[in-house]
Formats: sequence, C-alpha cells, structure tokens
Amino acid sequence: MATNSLEICTLRPFRISDADDFLIYAGDEKVTRFSRLKTLTSKEEAISQIQNVFIPHPYFRSICINDRSIGYVFFKPMSGDDKRRAEVGYVLAKEYWGQGIVTRVTKMAICDGFKEFPDVVRMQAHVEVDNKASQRVLEKIGFQREAILRKYTYNKGEIKDLVMYGLLSTDPML
Repeated sequence: MATNSLEICTLRPFRISDADDFLIYAGDEKVTRFSRLKTLTSKEEAISQIQNVFIPHPYFRSICINDRSIGYVFFKPMSGDDKRRAEVGYVLAKEYWGQGIVTRVTKMAICDGFKEFPDVVRMQAHVEVDNKASQRVLEKIGFQREAILRKYTYNKGEIKDLVMYGLLSTDPML
C-alpha cells in the first residue's frame, strides 16, 4: 500500500476486469456490515454485480489506486417528482479505512453529481446509527444531520434505525 494513497486515488467506471479486486472487499463482512451489499462469496457473484448493477448505473464509480478497485462511491438521482434529490453511498476496502479516502472521493462524486445532473439540488445519505465512521465522513464534507429514522430499514436480518444526512447544492462543502 502506498503511503500517499489519498493523492493517487482516482474514480472511474467499473469494468468486468475489476471482479477479483471487488470480491476482496465485497467478500469481507466487516466491509459489507453497514451496506445493503450482500457479502459476496464467488467471482461469479462479483461479475454479476458489476455487470448488472454497477456498469448500467448512471454514476457508480470504482475508487482506484494504481487502477485497482479498492471500493466504490455512487449517487443515485431520483426520478419523477423527486428528481431534485439524489442518494449518496460508498464502500471501501478495510485496509484503506481511516486515510481520508472516502471523504475525498465522496466530495469528488458530489461535485460531479451536481454538474452532471443540474436538476439535483439535494444530496442525501442514510447511515445506520451504529456506523459512526460514515457519519463522520458526511459531517466532514458538510452534510447536515437532519433526522433519526426509527426502525426504517431491514438489513442483514435486523430492523435498523438510520440517520438522515442532507447537503444542498447551495451549502458549502468543507
């Protein structure tokens, strides 16, 4: 691992050839614990996820160091009457936690999102109450903690409370 991983980190669309790298972190239960992503167990599952979900998605980017996938960041613009907002999310390989990578690439993705989707005026994220690290990431970027959504989602066999975060296109990013 490079000591300057933050500086050499890039975002790019996923490729099928990312399957082996993706499986490394998507197969780690510590990484997928707070994610809606199912913990993967095979290369075939990794290929299917990349091919059927990531590649067709309008903004699903692989976080890369030396062109190797170490995670992903996405934003999902809503449709219809809700097209003015988008969901933001991310996953990062455990060995890269605590280095500021997710904060940096999420800022990049949000800037891209507001440019590529000019109708979007609000980015939002839902974070499990126990996921303090992800809450810190969003707060460092400038997201506002807006609400606790009690018993809001079902994930990994449990009903979970979520924290709702929001960032407006007019808000300053930190």
